[in-house]
Amino acid sequence: MGKKIILTVDDEEHILELLKYNLENNGYQVLQADSGEKALQTLEEHAIDLVLLDLLLPGIDGLEVLRRLRNHAKLKHMPVIMLTAKHEEIDTVLGLEMGADDYLGKPFGIHELLARIKVVLRRTDKIKQLVQENNETPFDVLAINDDLIINQTTHEVMIKNAKIELPLKEFQLLYLLAKNRGRVFDREYLLEKIWGYDYYGETRTVDVHIRNLRKKIEDDDKNPMYIKTVRGVGYKFV
Repeated sequence: MGKKIILTVDDEEHILELLKYNLENNGYQVLQADSGEKALQTLEEHAIDLVLLDLLLPGIDGLEVLRRLRNHAKLKHMPVIMLTAKHEEIDTVLGLEMGADDYLGKPFGIHELLARIKVVLRRTDKIKQLVQENNETPFDVLAINDDLIINQTTHEVMIKNAKIELPLKEFQLLYLLAKNRGRVFDREYLLEKIWGYDYYGETRTVDVHIRNLRKKIEDDDKNPMYIKTVRGVGYKFV
């Protein structure tokens, strides 16, 4: 297997060189772009495995690059880690909602960056393997992290490489929340979306299913890592 190819996109030359030095020393092949336009061109011309994408770029900014990737027939599954400054919190949230795989705030530590890259590439490889084995599309598989994988086609959930069985409604609820990570859903919406508009049950039904889900996917269902309660509103997946 050849070296993984990483495209680094930043308009600051010293950051590009810092990334190149450290990534190459850790076994990666590095391509560089100092603008959004060059990044998109490079992605069209080369087989890239992962993109490190700065948000503040001249011309086409990082969010626009990400948007174009996610709407591109061949590049929409490209793994992207955003590099953001602290004051770009809103853009960071937008980037995650648009499909970025992860983000790292500047200034960042090289060891943390390398760890994030390793996790995203491992997750991507796992999705590719599942897609090849089951003849699915990448969007059928949600790899939240190494421990939690949700397969929409087979309705299977893997927790730490162990398959768990979920009733249909629990699976649909989990998939909806995980597919829209960060978005807050109120109980009424979840009730209508999962159980249907003609269902006359109470919103407490949602709470019961969330409680059951937490017992199955969380290490500690009293202090959940995945499904968070938003007081007075509903739930979100983080």
